[in-house]
Amino acid sequence: MTCTAAIIQARMGSTRLPGKILMDLAGKTVLARVLERCKAIAGVDVVCCAVPTSSDNDGVVVEAKRCGVEVFRGSETDVLDRYYQAGLELKAGVVLRVTSDCPLIDPAVCAEVLQLRSRENAAYACNNMPPSWPHGLDCEAIAFDWLERAAREASDAHDREHVTPYLRHHPDATRANLAGPGGVAAQQRWTLDYPQDLAFLKELFALLPPSPVPLGYRDVLAIIDANPWLSGINDSHVGESREMVADTSDRAARPMATGDS
Repeated sequence: MTCTAAIIQARMGSTRLPGKILMDLAGKTVLARVLERCKAIAGVDVVCCAVPTSSDNDGVVVEAKRCGVEVFRGSETDVLDRYYQAGLELKAGVVLRVTSDCPLIDPAVCAEVLQLRSRENAAYACNNMPPSWPHGLDCEAIAFDWLERAAREASDAHDREHVTPYLRHHPDATRANLAGPGGVAAQQRWTLDYPQDLAFLKELFALLPPSPVPLGYRDVLAIIDANPWLSGINDSHVGESREMVADTSDRAARPMATGDS
């Protein structure tokens, strides 16, 4: 029997903010914030953190296990193979791809992307083709047979590092996109790449009200609307490559998929 697996790529290496996923964010690590949100996604049967085998990532494994998720260790540079091998081990029929530097990933939006892929029986579904959500809500749902095909056939180093370009461009792969609110919301930057992003997230999380479930993007937008000074903290990076380009960190597609955050 197959399952729907949320696989979160994670590693310590980042050219712009090394070690960012284990940094503190309101009393929990950034990685813990991502994983707890992924565990709340309706339709996901198992959450797995896909981590490179190198020893400098052992701390990521310890934190992921502490958070109560599965762990798979694979290639550092061939992230496509890391995803494929993780999905194979989990017996996944569908893989939801999320990256570990998006601590505001919205479980409801992820669930909608999964539902869209299922409803349209698509090989691939995402929410950033073109971008219309806050940067940091990116996710991709992939039929495992197509992930397997990509792992078998993709030969370009860029495709293997960034996981999904093969799927986003293959003429036979059916694709679907979940449109977002657009407008001002699409200009928001909720991902973690720079010290300014961390400062923004720390200030924002200090204003989030206690909640038994992860707050959705509308709640976050309301807080930012009420405190417009927040967006000024990291606005120098807003609009910066909405494509998923190599950053040596694990992040989600925008509109091309990247490697590790």
